[in-house]
Amino acid sequence: MLLRCNLPISGFLLFCFLFTIVASSSSSSSNHTKRVFHYHRDVSALLRFKSKADLWNKINTSSHFCQWWGVTCYGNRVVRLVIEDLYLGGRLIPDSVNKLDQLRVLSLKNTSLTGPLPDFSGLVNLKSLFLDHNSFSGSFPLSVLAFHRLRTLDFSFNNLTGPIPSGLVLSDRLIYLRLDSNRFNGPVPPLNQSTLHTFNVSVNNLTGAVPVTTVLLRFGISSFLKNPNLCGEIVHKECNPRAKFFTPVTAAPSPKMVLGQIAQIGGARLSRPSQNKHSRFFVILGFISGAFILFISVACLIGAVKRRRSKTEKQKGKESTAVVTFDAAETAEVAAAIEQESEIEEKVKKLQATKSGSLVFCAGEAHVYTMDQLMTASAELLGRGTVGTTYKALLDSRLIVTVKRLDAIRLAGVGRDKFEHHMESVGALGHPNLVPLRAYFQAKEERLLIYDYLPNGSLSSLVHGTKSSRATPLHWTSCLKIAEDVAQGLSYIHQAWQLVHGNLKSSNVLLGQDFEACIADYCLVALATNPPLTSNDGQEEADAAAYKAPEARHKSLNYQSVKADVYSFGILLLELLTGKQPSKIPVLPLDEMIEWVRKVREEGEKKNGNWREDRDKFGMLTEVAVACSLTSPEQRPTMWQVLKMLQEIKEAAVMEECELVMDSANSESS
Repeated sequence: MLLRCNLPISGFLLFCFLFTIVASSSSSSSNHTKRVFHYHRDVSALLRFKSKADLWNKINTSSHFCQWWGVTCYGNRVVRLVIEDLYLGGRLIPDSVNKLDQLRVLSLKNTSLTGPLPDFSGLVNLKSLFLDHNSFSGSFPLSVLAFHRLRTLDFSFNNLTGPIPSGLVLSDRLIYLRLDSNRFNGPVPPLNQSTLHTFNVSVNNLTGAVPVTTVLLRFGISSFLKNPNLCGEIVHKECNPRAKFFTPVTAAPSPKMVLGQIAQIGGARLSRPSQNKHSRFFVILGFISGAFILFISVACLIGAVKRRRSKTEKQKGKESTAVVTFDAAETAEVAAAIEQESEIEEKVKKLQATKSGSLVFCAGEAHVYTMDQLMTASAELLGRGTVGTTYKALLDSRLIVTVKRLDAIRLAGVGRDKFEHHMESVGALGHPNLVPLRAYFQAKEERLLIYDYLPNGSLSSLVHGTKSSRATPLHWTSCLKIAEDVAQGLSYIHQAWQLVHGNLKSSNVLLGQDFEACIADYCLVALATNPPLTSNDGQEEADAAAYKAPEARHKSLNYQSVKADVYSFGILLLELLTGKQPSKIPVLPLDEMIEWVRKVREEGEKKNGNWREDRDKFGMLTEVAVACSLTSPEQRPTMWQVLKMLQEIKEAAVMEECELVMDSANSESS
């Protein structure tokens, strides 16, 4: 509709101009209102997340929310939330991170979160979701299936149950999918996205035949390990072998069909099952033959045909029913025998594997080398420890691994099943501050553990030096970084897995590619049943005794506790601060210990000349070490509490440094 107006042209133009200003002003006001609304919604979502997830107040919220640790913003909207390897200990509640509708990456891996996974449907722009290495329970969140931009999904190492949703096959941009080490059940979805490059559902309760798709074939059996009820071509396990030959008979076969089957077999003849007990005896011993089973079926069918031909037309119907009943009963009998034979065959195979030995890869690990390659690798002795000897092995593929040969005498009382079960638990541990256990081997008295090789040596070499290099006192920041790394790894072992290291010392802390501290030889002493052989090195024996907690020195050989680990950590921290051997560290009250550490550091300064230490920082670290090495285990803190103390020292140091920078800048400007 057109409106007529008697305004002059100039008036009309003025009207249009004013209308444009009002409209643009209204639009600008509306956009501003939207921005304010989204701003407050993101802040509210983060605060709600922190209130229930961060039970230990690890996340500092004193600054603008876009400057929080792990938060990345674009235009005051949260686009990344990456909080990893931090003990939060709480729950991921609804209407928290789900409200961050501009979020592209959400990673809360290894943060000790519990409870069910909430609805994620609000994260419409999410591309990567990492929630692995937590204690989440409940079922797979179906809201994830609606993420059309999703490329990375990792729920591994949790306690999730229920089926894996078949709707994952529609996630056509998925590149990375890990659901291993949970309790998922039901079938494997027929994933066939050409984009998928990483996939693992090992260590679950999945059942049925693995779908044979182009993509799943590419991953192979290593992506499906430790799902005992899976079968099919990919996992090299036949699905219901009885069904192939023994299908319930619903009608008697025609003579033409029977003759065709006989022709395929080549005219071979078999006697009745009752006359083949001797053959079945050998079958039960492990020499089962598929052809033998097929012949039995054909013999039954031939018997049924002969009976049908010898009866009158009236009796054929009755005889047919009888044949069906007879064949079904016979089939059930033979099926039961086959099942028993299969069980015996599995036991025979297991016995053969026991005699020959096999390399067992831990959950989710790629089978990148064989036992033969390990045996033919060039080896270099790295050292002899409490439970075995360690070698550096260079494989044909130029891959370097660390091989620990366990002491057969120390582990003499450990059976195969106990060893295997324990190694499965240790192999499931995954943390940046633990040296990964990749595989293990056992045959007769031989037991080997295969770890990653870390190139920068041990903490003992760094602190005390080697034959080819002299040690220099570590700066307090280096001491703090190494202590925090070790505390992170120990806390993970204690809190997430309720295990104990049992043998913490500086030679069992290795330095990675970026000089991060990684704990080695964890959870192995628990297997020892005999005392270690006496070392010829008196200093080594004295140091080993110094790491032991007082209560552990008077207990049985297998005595292990988390508080004993805390004591060892306290001695390790004093060793870091002073550079002294553990056996030369005195037992002193706090004030005297702080004074002793100060004197040792001053001696180091005089020798090196260029050291200017912050004594207050060393005093705080000494307080932590003394608290850990108290005589009474009840008075010692837990490793989580120790970790929090160290992080508070680091935060205080950072704040102090920032204040110094600000003061310096202010003085220059004035």
